Amino acid sequence: MAAKTPRGLGYRMPAEWQPHAATWLSWPRPEGISFPDRYAETLPTLGEMVRTLAPYERVDINVRDEEVEAVARQAIGDTGNVFYHYIPSYEPWCRDHGPIFVKHGHELAIVDWDYNAWGSKYPPYDDDDAVPRRVAELLGLPVFSPGIVMEGGALDVNGEGTLLTTESCLLNPNRNPHLNQQQIEQHLRDYLGVTNILWLGDGIDGDDTDGHVDDLARFVNPTTVVTVVEQDPQDDNYWSLQENRKRLRAMRDQDGNPLQVVELPMPGVIEYDGQRLPASYANFYVANGAVLLPTYRNQKTDAAAMETLQKLFEDRRVVGIDSTNLIWGLGSFHCLTQQQPAI
Repeated sequence: MAAKTPRGLGYRMPAEWQPHAATWLSWPRPEGISFPDRYAETLPTLGEMVRTLAPYERVDINVRDEEVEAVARQAIGDTGNVFYHYIPSYEPWCRDHGPIFVKHGHELAIVDWDYNAWGSKYPPYDDDDAVPRRVAELLGLPVFSPGIVMEGGALDVNGEGTLLTTESCLLNPNRNPHLNQQQIEQHLRDYLGVTNILWLGDGIDGDDTDGHVDDLARFVNPTTVVTVVEQDPQDDNYWSLQENRKRLRAMRDQDGNPLQVVELPMPGVIEYDGQRLPASYANFYVANGAVLLPTYRNQKTDAAAMETLQKLFEDRRVVGIDSTNLIWGLGSFHCLTQQQPAI
């Protein structure tokens, strides 16, 4: 372990449910590619997301220019605790291109992974790749640069040393073809301070990230994971999600204890223009006093997902927000957000 890595200096990535100082977002551009022909329809959902977050924590929004700031302000309305920064990005998926914060006592630092738009699928992405350093300059924080491609949506941690990820994403040759699994694991240990790395298999159908874990399974406390399960054996997601559930039930945390596995439903097939969209209840975001849950106009599964998460987050209010228009961009609330830990 190199002494100059975050782990060597005592940093680790906190769990999402630990206290936040802020949530970071990157507001989408009208001319961006994330919401083709649906940009206007996404704005009410984005505005509702920010208005839900702002009473619980500061919301910092990266905007490309004054025009995008004006669009954001109109969508959000007269809401306090929201701050705008001229930090440009091409697309809004701050979970993946934004800063990953690590913490040591009362000190914060930023890990600046390389970003290549999920295997160079959507160039250009140089502005997105620069977001972490620009946030670090704004906040006056030190930066660690691992020099490998990694996205925040590919990782989930319990804050105690265990990290959950997927083979389909991290081992995909479109990310780091020069690294094997052991080398990738070493980077995760050195830069996020984890000791125990758990691997799921494939992602859900329609996910252009090659299988981000935040559409599959999430820690909700240090010992409990929720995982999405498809009930229809004819659905394309059925067998891969069964395999992931099987793996989770055999996994252990950093102390050797078995994980508690709780099931979330899937919302069924959601399509637009014949394209299967990666709709998942696992793409929720845990804020200081609330959990933002994407819903999909399926009354039965929406209610079941809300009930399950509310039992698990007794200290927070689970807020369901219709994400049907948002998922046309192939992501939802977790993909859009990045938490800054409190110190």
